Formats: sequence, structure tokens, C-alpha cells
Amino acid sequence: MRRATELALDETTVMALRAALKTTADEVVEAIIDEVPSYANALTGRMGGTIRRAVRTALGHYLDLAGGLATGVDAGDAAYELGRGEVRDGRSMDALLSAYRVGARVAWRGLAAGAVSAGLPAEEVAKFAELTFAYIDELSAASAAGHADELAARGLAHERHLEQLARDLLAGAGADVLLAAAQRAGWQPPTSLTAVLLPAAQARPAYRSLDPSTLVLDDLPDALGVLLVPDADRAHLLRQLTGRNAVVGPARPWTRASASYARAVRARSLSPDIRDTEDHLPELVLSADPDAYADLRARALAPLRTLSASTARRLEETLRAWLLHHGRREEVATALFVHPQTVRYRMSQLRELFPDLGSPQRVLELTLAVGLTGR
Repeated sequence: MRRATELALDETTVMALRAALKTTADEVVEAIIDEVPSYANALTGRMGGTIRRAVRTALGHYLDLAGGLATGVDAGDAAYELGRGEVRDGRSMDALLSAYRVGARVAWRGLAAGAVSAGLPAEEVAKFAELTFAYIDELSAASAAGHADELAARGLAHERHLEQLARDLLAGAGADVLLAAAQRAGWQPPTSLTAVLLPAAQARPAYRSLDPSTLVLDDLPDALGVLLVPDADRAHLLRQLTGRNAVVGPARPWTRASASYARAVRARSLSPDIRDTEDHLPELVLSADPDAYADLRARALAPLRTLSASTARRLEETLRAWLLHHGRREEVATALFVHPQTVRYRMSQLRELFPDLGSPQRVLELTLAVGLTGR
């Protein structure tokens, strides 16, 4: 501290000030308790004793400075750690700065009284005041730096914990793992989560308009990101995502968010135009096991393979319309843009190819087999 070289209290004055050190430190602590609400309960009991010792140590070190016996390094380090500790105790920097202001005022009152009674000249008392408040300013700055660094470190750690929770959710981890991860992240589990799959570059911008408890990852394969939105109002969520290339999965209990994510992934692979998976459940069901679906089609539609490709295609279209419209010939004709007589002729061909066309089991297989055709 530069000003310490401009003032060197004599030994008699320093000894007089040290004699009043404990009383001054106690007065500082009591004033902080009275005037700074955040410390009303923080400076009592064992914590109060610790703080009193810290104040006495800081004042003692300050007197060493004023007597030309020390540098400000140790006190600055302690103030830095104090700032970090305030974050851990849940207090803001404003509270600590208020405590410094109160402490400086009370400490100066006690120190000035001791200096005057020890016979310090008025000119030296003025320098002593300047040194006192410069010292407090340096301690405040060191504490502010510690507070800011701790907040930054905690923010990064919090972000890492939230990201790990999101990864555990997507991986389908067990309930015990997820509960532990949520606790580490300080994240309150909702009733449900809805997965939103979208390009990685859109993930963070979209996140800013959603519930703050939304979990976000923007480093998935294929340059994709995911948002896990808690207890979403689906209609509102879809409106919020307007203009974004997003696929919204179903709401699922929060421990089963992986199911919502898996459906969104499957929907995106099915078509880049799908936004709401709830609007495409038939396609999603039929595409859940592509090999099984291919086998079903091959078996159910085997009789059509005996025909030419063009004839097979026309009859499959007719079969699909007939199943969709429950055999109502006029509606089938309208859907196919053909005459009802044409429908009658084609259905007679189909009944020859599928003698058991009236069987519920055959109808089920054929409905599934032609379900996606033409979509």
C-alpha cells in the first residue's frame, strides 16, 4: 500500500491502538449486526467468534501497515477468501460492501480516539484517516474479486451439473441416478418433461424464451441440440417454437424423458417436415420396427406380386381407399377420382386375390400393410 510509506506511527501510538483493538473489533461486529440485516444471524455463536477474530486480525495487520511493519498481501488474500465464502453462505456482495462501510466507520472512530489520546498530531491524524479508508477500499476490492470468481466457478459447475443431468435423462438412467444428478444440479424435478429436437445453433436462442428450468444440450451428433421442457403447455410450446426447425416429442414423466427424446429422433428421421409428433402417431407406430413392417407388407400383399407392377399399384391404391372408407363405394370412387363401377370391378379382382378379405385378421394386416402408402 503506497500510502503506508507516507505514515509511520510511532511505537507508543501503535501500542495504544493495540490496547483498544479487541474493544474496537467487538464494536465493529456489533454495528454490522445492527445495521446490515443480512448479518443479523450470521455473526452469532461460533461464526460470530470466527468473524470477531478475523476483524481483530485485519485491524492488527492494518496497525502493522500504519507502523511501517508489513505489506497488504496477507490481508488481501484473507479478504479474497472472505468474498468467496460469502457466496457459499448465500449472501450478495452488496451485503459485504455494506459491512465494510459500517466497519470502516466504527473502526475509524475507535482508532481515531486512540490516536488522538496518544498525542498524534492533527496533520498525522488526517494521513491516518486516509490510510484507514484506503486500506478498507483495498480489502473491499479483494473481497469483490473473490466473490465474483466464486460466482463464476459456481456458475460453470452448475452448468456442468445441469448438462450431466440432461445426458443422464437422454440415456435413460435409473431413477436413483437421476435423483442424485438433479440434487447435485440444484434442479427441482417437474412432473413431466417434453423433448424438443432442433439444430444445435437454434438450441440456446430457443431456450431463452422457455421455462428457466428447461435443460439444454447443444452438442448432440449431426449438429443437433435438445431442450427438455418441464411441464409444458404443448400448444403454447409449439407457438414459441414457430419459425424454428424443431420436432416436439410427447410429454413423459421426467424420469422417462428419454422416451420423449427417442420419439422426436425417430420422427425427424421419418420426415424433416414433422413438428409435432402427436400429429404423426400412425406413421411413427408403423416405422418403429422397419424390418417387421417390411415383412408384414411382403406377406400381406404377396398376392399382388403375381400381377404387373401397374396393375398391382392400382389395386393397392383401391384396397387402401376401400379400407379407409369402410367399403363405401361412392366415397372410395371419389377418393380415387374414378367411377363407382371401376371400384366394383377392382374390388372383385381383390376378392379373388384375397378370398378371406372379410376376415378381421386379414383386414387388420392389410390396413397396417397399406397404412403409409401414398402419404
